[in-house]
Amino acid sequence: MGRASTKENKSIYQTTREELKLTREKASELIGFISPERIEKIENAKVNVQPDDVMALAECYKAPKLCNYYCANECPIGQKYVPELKVKDLAQIAIETLNSLNKITREKDRLLEIIEDGRVTDDELSDFVSIKKTLDKIALSVDTLQLWVDQAVADGNLDKTIFEDNDSKA
Repeated sequence: MGRASTKENKSIYQTTREELKLTREKASELIGFISPERIEKIENAKVNVQPDDVMALAECYKAPKLCNYYCANECPIGQKYVPELKVKDLAQIAIETLNSLNKITREKDRLLEIIEDGRVTDDELSDFVSIKKTLDKIALSVDTLQLWVDQAVADGNLDKTIFEDNDSKA
């Protein structure tokens, strides 16, 4: 049995593993292709974690949030384009989504006026930035909902096959 870590400022990879009460050895055994030593190096940022490592850890730990964390914080491209998502409950996601959709409904006429000529003039820029922020909130809500779905599937609360069958019909 491995020793319990007393280190402060543990990485998300380590805290997620420890929440499951898995040793590095057991996690390695469950994953099958990452050694306990590599898991330790990943957790202590002694190696650059690779996307395949993160995917395997996320699947083993049933923690899709690890993939988002990696993309938002460790991938050079993701750091620029991927926001870090917060795990939220479905009701909160729905409320935030509906609020943003209501706001964009009120802003759509102004957006059409702005983009009608194919450019954004200086006097339109302030309104355009405000509308873009609303659209960004909608995109963030969609991404947060996807994370919620991924976690619900990982937890066994949604049947992946049924979900994917219905998703492909939509």
